[in-house]
Amino acid sequence: MIELVEYLVASLVPDGDYTVEQVDKGNSVDIVIYVAKKDIGKVIGKQGRIARSIRTIVKSASAKGNVRYNVVIEEKDEI
Repeated sequence: MIELVEYLVASLVPDGDYTVEQVDKGNSVDIVIYVAKKDIGKVIGKQGRIARSIRTIVKSASAKGNVRYNVVIEEKDEI
């Protein structure tokens, strides 16, 4: 599932300034997308439409499994 999210985010952020991590929480899994501040608008989209679409795609792709996936989008900390 993480490969699917990485593919979607890579097509939205061509610079590659993002990181995708998977955090297991028992029966559910959080897929956390860390995006640079300059590119976070590309991943969220107008009124959150792109973020909602990513969540819908992940939810439908994982419908047959017993694991529930949650997609979280966060701003990447710059050092």
